[in-house]
Amino acid sequence: MAKAKSVFICSSCGAKYYRWQGICSECGEAGTISETIVDTAPNAGAKVAARALSGFAGTTGSGICSLATVDLTKRPRISSGFTEFDRVLGGGIVSGSVVLIGGNPGAGKSTLLLQTVGRLCQNHKVLYVTGEESLQQVALRAHRLKIESSNIRIAAETSIDTICEMASKESPEVLIVDSIQVMHVTGIESAPGSVSQVREGAAALTQFAKRTGIAVFMVGHVTKDGTLAGPKILEHCVDCSVILEAGTDMRYRTLRCQKNRFGAVNEIGVFAMTDTGLKEVKNPSAIFLNRQDTVAPGSLAMVTWEGTRPLLVELQSLVDLSLYSNPRRLSLGTDQNRLSMLLSVLHRHAEFALADQDVFVNVVGGVKVEDTSSDVPLALALISSYRDKPIDKGTIAFGEIGLTGEIRPVPYGQERISEAVKQGFVRIIVPFDNAPRTRNPNVEVIPVKRVTDLFNLV
Repeated sequence: MAKAKSVFICSSCGAKYYRWQGICSECGEAGTISETIVDTAPNAGAKVAARALSGFAGTTGSGICSLATVDLTKRPRISSGFTEFDRVLGGGIVSGSVVLIGGNPGAGKSTLLLQTVGRLCQNHKVLYVTGEESLQQVALRAHRLKIESSNIRIAAETSIDTICEMASKESPEVLIVDSIQVMHVTGIESAPGSVSQVREGAAALTQFAKRTGIAVFMVGHVTKDGTLAGPKILEHCVDCSVILEAGTDMRYRTLRCQKNRFGAVNEIGVFAMTDTGLKEVKNPSAIFLNRQDTVAPGSLAMVTWEGTRPLLVELQSLVDLSLYSNPRRLSLGTDQNRLSMLLSVLHRHAEFALADQDVFVNVVGGVKVEDTSSDVPLALALISSYRDKPIDKGTIAFGEIGLTGEIRPVPYGQERISEAVKQGFVRIIVPFDNAPRTRNPNVEVIPVKRVTDLFNLV
């Protein structure tokens, strides 16, 4: 027998070394390099897919052809049964695609997929493979979620070789693997969950999906900082990567798309966790805009853009005299560095100094706002809190602030205004270049050019 070969692999980035070292020179992480026994025969994942595909009727060849001869017939997408889930996936499930779903423990990944299976199996053939739970545990969850389970095909297996063989015989339209961290590939001596096992297992499932046209869903674990566990190549080889987030309010879950080859990225779907599983939230703006009748200083609604639709959320700020020599700057839901930059711009171009003040910013509902259109509402909320003057409840704002103090336009300005009007706002503060040409008699649109214009609006 050939002698087993071992290498030292970083669990954070997947870098390989031939001897142990304390710090990874690629990603800079400490204590992440460990010894791993690798297969002496390369491409173990490809061999698994080849063995499973032998004799499969739907296997396609990999010969060279002209790009003009490729069939461009658009295949219909498979609906998951959830409108919000389909939105995140780009309109539905694409045949032959590979989707990776991650999230913190208890976020509801298995619950969402089991509910999706319950809706898909009515018209499509689905195979659900669980490696973390027994069949009885899955049956108990299906009973609690009130899912009709007579048509659900399920198996408890952790071997990628066996899963591919079962799927080639069963020929389902959708294959769900829960989770990739507990699966193992024959020929690799390392333990399940290691870099080698995750890499080769994902490669085998990806090749299997591309050659058979079966859509594959893989559940992935996350690390303590919220990123997907395993090598970075895991996210590179899949077609779609989504994260199920649980915010500060544990009633709601946000399904956020980070990568999608078949649709828009940064798309989100909102679900509510109930005793019977996840339920869609058709109008998330109504949840995040649950404002009080009496508006306090420092509170303002804003329009952010998530994927392909606008989202209205409430932004709150608190400016208070600091009791320490080093004032605090805390931002939840927005970028901390952008808050510091905005405070410097207000000081430099509007003489609005908060050097001796503690500044706290929070986005209500646990929403993470990465859109630069939050600059104008954030500046207005800071001014309102510092002056102790509330902003009218019917006011909403959006816009980006530049380093020179100018207010820059943002994409989809008209769509943001239309969404604000639908939610009942009558006073909209927008960048000058985003002001609509046609005037609405029921809505007051206030265009602004520089940060100094914002002080007269509070």
